[in-house]
Amino acid sequence: MSARLRAILLLVTALVLTAAASAHATTALRARPAVNAPVVRTVLAEDVDPTGAAGRTLGLSRVTVAPGAALALHRHPGTQIASIERGTLTYWVVRGSVTVKRGATVVRTIGAGQRGQVATGDWIVERPGTIHRAANRGRTTIVILIASLFTDGAPPSIPVKP
Repeated sequence: MSARLRAILLLVTALVLTAAASAHATTALRARPAVNAPVVRTVLAEDVDPTGAAGRTLGLSRVTVAPGAALALHRHPGTQIASIERGTLTYWVVRGSVTVKRGATVVRTIGAGQRGQVATGDWIVERPGTIHRAANRGRTTIVILIASLFTDGAPPSIPVKP
């Protein structure tokens, strides 16, 4: 596979991974389910215009990241909470920062220009504008539960050129 095709596939994979449960993304994913993909996002639930958040979509997704898979550099237009259910995610921040927590305890902060591990039981909040990427450098498939809140119809993630 050519480097350019691989880069395009990684970018598409990142968009799928970080996708909030917008109507457009959900329809596209249901129309073309991923088979043997390195990163798979499954929409578990969604609510358009939930009480207290008119004009927003609230979504819950499960994401699996195969060993060796990487997520391209991107950001989110809304707030996203990611909880690692299995495995250890290697996470890089280019702009902004994320705080890694386990329960209510702060484990570490990953700031701009830093890389850190987000392990089983850890969770993070990705705020709009935080530019980041991630990878599975382990031997176990990573399972992540993601709760997202985005403006209705907004793309779930926005690719960022390195």
